[in-house]
Amino acid sequence: MTTEAALPATSASPTARQVWTRARGIVLALVILLAAAVAIAAIRSDARHGSLDPRSADPYGSRAVAELLGDRGVSTRVVTTLAQARAAAGPDTTLLVAVPDLLTNHQQSGLHSAFANSGSRTVLVAPGAPSLDRLAPEVTTDSGPGLMPPLSPDCSLPAAQRAGDAETGGYRYTTSATGADECYPSDGMPTLLRLPDASGGGDTVVIGSPDILLNNRLDKQGNASLALQLLGSRPHLVWYLPSLSDTTATDSGSQSFFDLLPSGWLWGTLQLFIAAGVAALWRARRLGPLVPERLPVAIRASETVEGRARLYRKANARDRAANALRSTTRTRLAPLVGVPVSQAHAPEALLPALSAHLHGDGQTLHALLFGPPPSDDAALIALADQLDALEREVRRS
Repeated sequence: MTTEAALPATSASPTARQVWTRARGIVLALVILLAAAVAIAAIRSDARHGSLDPRSADPYGSRAVAELLGDRGVSTRVVTTLAQARAAAGPDTTLLVAVPDLLTNHQQSGLHSAFANSGSRTVLVAPGAPSLDRLAPEVTTDSGPGLMPPLSPDCSLPAAQRAGDAETGGYRYTTSATGADECYPSDGMPTLLRLPDASGGGDTVVIGSPDILLNNRLDKQGNASLALQLLGSRPHLVWYLPSLSDTTATDSGSQSFFDLLPSGWLWGTLQLFIAAGVAALWRARRLGPLVPERLPVAIRASETVEGRARLYRKANARDRAANALRSTTRTRLAPLVGVPVSQAHAPEALLPALSAHLHGDGQTLHALLFGPPPSDDAALIALADQLDALEREVRRS
């Protein structure tokens, strides 16, 4: 076994430091982009031009219904935190929760405990399964068709009978609560529910669609009448718009990060990892043994030496470079001192012949021809000079 085969392999793969140096610009750009997106979302969460915002005159805002309520003596106040919404609980207050599904489990439970049996009215706009379990436990939901025509009241609720047909469809509900008013059915399932609470003075209203509150739909059918009656039964209306600025929005309770992710995202991420693994196996470079091939053109030996030297230098492979220099020198020295080339790399055969030929120190020759790799580039250059000097001395002797 030759000394070259015994040396450890030197990897030419980039180090972790090199990978970080190349990728840190991209990582920094992604961090800045993510921070900007979060900042914009936080700022826009309190903007005056949002969907279902009673301050917004946009088509999907609700300023029109707020002004009509104001003309009838009902004050409208916008709150964006759970603490403000809970403080408004009382028999003279209607709480409208614009987007119940955006609330965390902790926020939903806290809101329900504050308004349960308080004598106030709570209006939930298009709540889905994520919020009904805590805000209206006796109600289950079923999504209706994408586009639903105006529906007829078909119930005894006075507000619904006076309003007539209205656009309440979106979600459809079923309830096990006794004494509930079930209005505006679609395929036998109501899209509006009124659930009286145990106090007898308060109730919870569940609406399957926000259309009756939007500026661009308020003048359709009986939307305006129904909205004014549902929201104007108390002198004060508190309009709860969930916001990222609310500190309770980051409180997920006992849930972990993975509990907050929909199951579809987890399956999608798993599929991406599998696809990435398959692509890596397909496109990865296969490193096998070197295969010699005939070059189409003749290349000067000096160019080959320089190219290989640059590769050694790029990989900091001083051990490989030193071994190549020593192996080549031993191969050329062996015939000069009468040693077969097949034994040129055996110290017990080459070193005695060299010592006898030069009358030199065997230990010095062993360190020069079979010693450890040089520690730095200067030592490698010195080794090359010493090997060259040794070969010239043997040739002259």
